[in-house]
Amino acid sequence: MPHLSARGLRRSFRLGARNIEVLRGIDLEIARGEAVFLCGASGAGKSTLLYTLAGLEKPESGEVWFEGERLHSAGGNAEAHRRNARIGFVFQGYFLLPELTALENVLLPGMIGGSVRSAQAEEALELVGLRDRMQHLPLELSGGEQQRVAIARALVNEPSIIFADEPTGNLDSRTGAVIMELLLALVREKRKTLVVVTHDAGLARSGDRRLEIRDGLLAC
Repeated sequence: MPHLSARGLRRSFRLGARNIEVLRGIDLEIARGEAVFLCGASGAGKSTLLYTLAGLEKPESGEVWFEGERLHSAGGNAEAHRRNARIGFVFQGYFLLPELTALENVLLPGMIGGSVRSAQAEEALELVGLRDRMQHLPLELSGGEQQRVAIARALVNEPSIIFADEPTGNLDSRTGAVIMELLLALVREKRKTLVVVTHDAGLARSGDRRLEIRDGLLAC
């Protein structure tokens, strides 16, 4: 059974009087432990596809299956609990709360899920190389360090899959390459599935598979 699969995904947006078809019947399967990179031109629908696969957006038609369960089939609270417990997210914007330390930011997913995971949060920050920066506020950290905190936060609940939307987009090329190498190493070490949106063809070659979105469909 695929870890994640989609059948017939369609999504469109209104732009004035026009209806723009972004996803036009996308099918795909992703195996457990696979690192897949989604590429395509600006506006091709990479992020829309990522958010739909992650359950953050609902398709107009089609289905997404994750670990044998159909997304969007449960109520809002159940879907939110599933995302918090089993899915991790890393975004281009770090989305760290500025008044909280690095450690407190990493603790948030556990607190939302009703548990405090201090030991796991500290371990996650150590894994991303921030042992000595746990008590620093986001403004006291570089962009690369803030993204490391975001990666630690994505890992703290031990999700089985990580979705990353342009995780190196706000970083210079050298720092971005280091962050992507770190993310790939961590998901492979922990045997997690990774789905990444990127415009960087060089970064995309570091995954197991590269998929390109063209005209609302996938081209391998």
